[in-house]
Parts: sequence; structure tokens; C-alpha cells
Amino acid sequence: MFEDIPVEVGIVHEGERIRQQQMHVEFGGPKVPNKFELVQMKAPKDVKDGKVTVVGKGLADFEARSRAPIAIIFHVAGKKMEKDLEPVLERRIHDFFNYVEGVMHLNQRYDIWIRVNKEDVKKGLTLEHLGKITIQLMKQEFKFIEKMEAFIYTDEKDIESRIKSAREIYEARDARARTLTDDEVDEFYGCILCQSFAPIHICVITPERMALCGAISWFDARASARIDPEGPNFVIEKGEVLDAGKGQYSGVDEAVDEKSGGVTKEIYLHSMFGLPHTSCGCFEAIVFYIPEIDGVGLVNREYMETCVNGLKFSQMAEQTGGGEQTEGFLGTAVEYFRSKKFLQGDGGWTKVAWMPKVIFDSIVDFIPEEFKDKIATEDVKNLKGLKSFLEEKGHPLAQAWAKPVEEEIPAEAPAPAASEIVPVTASPATLMQVPAGAPAMTLPAMTVPGGGGFKFTFKNARIYADKVIIQKAKE
Repeated sequence: MFEDIPVEVGIVHEGERIRQQQMHVEFGGPKVPNKFELVQMKAPKDVKDGKVTVVGKGLADFEARSRAPIAIIFHVAGKKMEKDLEPVLERRIHDFFNYVEGVMHLNQRYDIWIRVNKEDVKKGLTLEHLGKITIQLMKQEFKFIEKMEAFIYTDEKDIESRIKSAREIYEARDARARTLTDDEVDEFYGCILCQSFAPIHICVITPERMALCGAISWFDARASARIDPEGPNFVIEKGEVLDAGKGQYSGVDEAVDEKSGGVTKEIYLHSMFGLPHTSCGCFEAIVFYIPEIDGVGLVNREYMETCVNGLKFSQMAEQTGGGEQTEGFLGTAVEYFRSKKFLQGDGGWTKVAWMPKVIFDSIVDFIPEEFKDKIATEDVKNLKGLKSFLEEKGHPLAQAWAKPVEEEIPAEAPAPAASEIVPVTASPATLMQVPAGAPAMTLPAMTVPGGGGFKFTFKNARIYADKVIIQKAKE
């Protein structure tokens, strides 16, 4: 099938990582602002089947370890092709690019990140080859595709002139999905497209909770499951509502248990504590808990600066992804911030304290009016400044600090002998440093991973401490 392709093509290569020192060129990614991929339905007369047009530099024209913008557009035609299937095919570009030996494709829409290794270019792989491979695999997988044509742009000006239109198309799709609520449907959908990179992750897609990648809505997942029942999207019966506030359903738990191989037993769809939804690696944004204020911050993948908690997106992504349930770090789509059920199990917008201005501007129409002037952006650069900002604006978080709950404190225990004190080590990523004068922290069922074999679990705890000593229990 791919005799004219100079490298191997097959599912065996899916999940391959291309490190920076291995790559010849990197298209898109966090350091390149202009990039996108798009599938559009066209009339048969407007599609030249199998043709691939590359505008701009080809792979061999780039110097080793270059970075470049990219736009990948496929035109598709067929009697049974529907508009609803555009995003379904679009998301499969991720799959089929990753079938190519020496090629790594991450993310989706305007977040794509593609690396091609040096060996591929030495063997003669071209962008035309990538377009042809994708067309052949798409037509093999989806029989309703009668004609398909590819356009790949690597010239900045050509991409800039097209990216606005692409974003308008994405927004129109998302707006349609907002017309439906979770309560109006009997079934949700699952997605395991990212299991090549996060083998135990399963994404649960509901009308009010888009896939973490930001590319698959409930309508998209439904269309995908109908045309490809054995594919990455599948029906999840809601089952019994176990916790309406946090978003727990018996049918969802059963599906997650099965598809994760029994690793994840239960999840909350609308809470980041206790049983949070897992994250893969393609999430558009991260919600991160800030224990010093008992609130949360939001950050998107494109934001390259240090966040108010002292960490960058890339650092928090290491804590967030991989399919593990990590309390306090939640991968999500930006579209979820527009949902009426956004973190409703944790207090929703009453807990949001900080986000980059680019997110604020993109979701401002969905932020409750009473919170619009109470949320800090990157002008507030540290926790001390954030606390002052929230107090000045009268944020509900600051109001909660002003009402500490008095608790009975037991008599002080005698200090332990030096021989009984156990040294505890922890990686810098797991240590929480609370500045002097910080408000008391209420930690809702949060487990903090520690080094040295220790595990600390705080459940609804209000902590006041100058020093903590951990000692061995006497037998």
C-alpha cells in the first residue's frame, strides 16, 4: 500500500516520541503561534482526489532542529459525507500521522505539534508523502470518502491569512454543542484516541464537558461512534446518578473501569478533588489548585510565562498528564470554562482567582458578571500580590479568609526524642511553601504525593502550624 514511501507506516509506530535532539523540524508546538489543521466538506467537482499541494518549504528545505508554522487542510467529498463528520476526520489526522515511522503528532485544531526526525528526512520523506499517507488511510478507514485532497502550508503569510477562518469554523462547532445539556441526553460518549500516549486514560464527553483536547464535542463523538462503532469513540450509558453536583454516574464509572483496565474505578466529571477525571497529554488547558488561597488558577497551553503559583504550563503538565488521577491538577478544554457545570462540585467560579488575559478575553461572556472584576490576570505575578488583589476586590475567597473557624486545639504533646524523628524527603514539585501571613487552607480531600514512601492525605482539614514533626509510631 505504501511501496513508494521511504519509511515504514503502521500502527506499531503510534506513540513514538521524537526528542529535540532527534528532530529535523518541529511544526507548531508551544513556541510557534500559527498552526492549525482542518477538514472541510466540499462538492465532488471541487476536489481533486489524491492530490497533495505543498505551499512553502518542504522538509529537506529546513535546517536541522528548525521550528516552523504549519497549516494542514483536507477537502473531502462523498455522497454520504456530512458536515458533522468534519471534526471526526480532523481528529483522526492525529492517528494517521503517528502511524508514520519517525513522526510525532500531538494535540489538535490550533494547538498541533508535529516533529519529524532526522533519519526520515535523510531517507527522503516529504510533506507530500504525509499528505498521501493520510488520504490513503482515511479512505481505507472511512468508506464514505469518495474524494480527498490535501493542502499543506509552511509559509507564515499563507497561514496567517487562513487561521482566522479556521478559528471561526471551530467556534461555530462549539457554539452548536452549547445548545444541549447533560440532563437532556441518556448517553455520554468515551474517547480512547490518546491511549497510544496515555494507555490508561479515557476521556468522557458530555454535552457540557467537551473532550480535553478541545476538538471533540458530544455531537462529534456521537457521529464518530455511529460511523465507526469499533473506533476510538463509543457510547457510555449514563446509568444511575450517584452525585449530581460532582458529576458521578454509575455507567461512566463502569466504562472508565473497563477501558482503563481496572486502574481507574470512579471519576467525577465536575470536581478536581477526590475522584478527578484523568488527563492524557493533549489537554488545551490546566486548572491548578492554589492551596495558599484555597482557590484555583487556569492556564492554557499557549501561555509561556510563569503562572502565579511559580510554575509554567509545561511543569504543571508533567503533574497533570499520563492518565493518572491527580488531585489539584486537572487537564481540560478551554471550552469547559464556558460550561454551566464548570467545576460545580468545587464551587465553580467562586473558586477561580487567576488566569492569563488571553483566556479571560476569550471566555469573558461566560464568566458570571459578579466575578468579572474579581479575577486576576498576569499583571498579578505572585501569591502575595494575588492575595492582596483578591482582598481588594472582595473576592469570595478573601471573604472566607476573614471568617476562620475556631477549633479546639489539644494540649501540646511532648517533643519526640531525636532518635524517633524520621527524616522526610520530597521532590521540589511536591513541596508546598506557604508564605507568612497566608490564609488558613481548607484542603478538600487532597492527597499530596511525597518522596521516601510517605503519603499524606488531608480531608477537609484546616491547618495552622509553625512546624510539623513526623515520627515513628511506638510498637
